[in-house]
Amino acid sequence: MMRRVIARPLRDVRVLDVTTSIAGPYCAQVPAALGADVVKVERPDTGDDGRAWGPPFWNDEGTMFLSANAGKRSLAISLRDPDGREAILRLAARSDVFLQSLRPGLAEELGLGADALRARNPRLVYCSVGAYGRVGPLSREPGYDALMQAAGGLISLTGEPGRPGVRVGASLIDQGTGMWAALGVLASLQERERTGTAPEVDVSLYETALAYIGYHLVGYLADGTVPTGEGTRFPMVAPYQVFPTQDGELMVAGGNDRLFARICDVLGLPELVDDPRFRSNPARVGNRDELSGLLEARLRTATTAHWHERLTAAGVPAAPVADVADIVAAPQTEALGMLQALPHPSIPGLRLPALPLSLDHERAVHGSPPPTVGQHTAEILAEVGYDDETIAAFAARGVITR
Repeated sequence: MMRRVIARPLRDVRVLDVTTSIAGPYCAQVPAALGADVVKVERPDTGDDGRAWGPPFWNDEGTMFLSANAGKRSLAISLRDPDGREAILRLAARSDVFLQSLRPGLAEELGLGADALRARNPRLVYCSVGAYGRVGPLSREPGYDALMQAAGGLISLTGEPGRPGVRVGASLIDQGTGMWAALGVLASLQERERTGTAPEVDVSLYETALAYIGYHLVGYLADGTVPTGEGTRFPMVAPYQVFPTQDGELMVAGGNDRLFARICDVLGLPELVDDPRFRSNPARVGNRDELSGLLEARLRTATTAHWHERLTAAGVPAAPVADVADIVAAPQTEALGMLQALPHPSIPGLRLPALPLSLDHERAVHGSPPPTVGQHTAEILAEVGYDDETIAAFAARGVITR
């Protein structure tokens, strides 16, 4: 029996995206790729902050913005203007999801809080993306990814031993928070279909950061261990780290005694298997420096490709250390269809990462490129009852950009 491909499972869902930067926009990009009609609300003067973040830029558009806003329509409108707010209220009344990342308390000040919007639309899923969460002594504080990597512990345990901590080189907290928000929205939509009531969704960067260091938190609660930077070494398993080779670097993972024995066999070091210092994983972790030195000396004698081929043939997880250029050129990236070409009015050759998700073996792809500022303002306002004369008056007053 032929399987049916469900390319757009959220095609009947409408999302009003009142977020900026990365976390909220990344969340809204998920339902957009799954078929939802996502209206991105931007300031009429500058648009989303992410448009100006760079370099790098791609034909004057911030690449951070491009990476998180595909598949949306742009409504450039002032939330400070009463007419602008009324337009947002009209849109919220016909939407399924309202997603906001305004500074703490601002949504309520503007009359865009959950209670106000649900008074007009009781079935609305309301999702807030915050910094430190809705309660507690820091709940009114702002936050960005790097701040939360600091406050949430990631910087303290990232970097080389004996040196100051470093930021993880991608916005993992932002994107992770966006994913939690998307999951919460989908769960709330499901509950609405079941009971008629949509639970309010709250996520924050701080909570995501704590979730990401979960086993470190449990380790501290167990025996007081405070982790610090281990470089590429996984603190609880050995060998599990990047080793230098004759011409590069190779990550090798010996997650159990069987894999360790295979590594020793490939490297011609069988005597290490029964060495009391390395006979079990706890022993290997305790004697990691000695073990790493012995393995490194052997791995430096041949190329990365040589060792990668031999280790993987033996069933040992191993991977060369790749940079972004390597990843773009990698046959595996091409085979998965992860880089999607999209037509854009001012960026010829635009390619963006598609969703890391397939349905019935079909990649979940973006339906359209990231919008220009206010690209869809007129058509969106017309959909909620504004005539051409009123839209033109809004534009003349600076309430909108179209």
